[in-house]
Amino acid sequence: MADITAPDLKQRLQAGETPTIIDVREPWEAEESRIPGSRNIPLGSLPQQLDKLEELKDQEVIVQCKSGARSSAAKAFLTQQGFTNVRNLEGGMLAYQGA
Repeated sequence: MADITAPDLKQRLQAGETPTIIDVREPWEAEESRIPGSRNIPLGSLPQQLDKLEELKDQEVIVQCKSGARSSAAKAFLTQQGFTNVRNLEGGMLAYQGA
């Protein structure tokens, strides 16, 4: 699945959509700034949280971090685990805040 840009995500949220957004940053980072409705699951604990995400395997899941590197790794991991519609927020929170 193609990744998503910050302006596209912002537009969807403003239109009232509620996509599943997983913030893979550390909790302290998510406390500083977060996308409304996002769920904080740090990249390092993603493997232990897989069972809680099972129902999302065939749904759109947007992963985001600060700049896009950790979320890119999260996208690869989730795809390997059988998730079929994972999208990375290009540029991460930095791009989102600047959009």
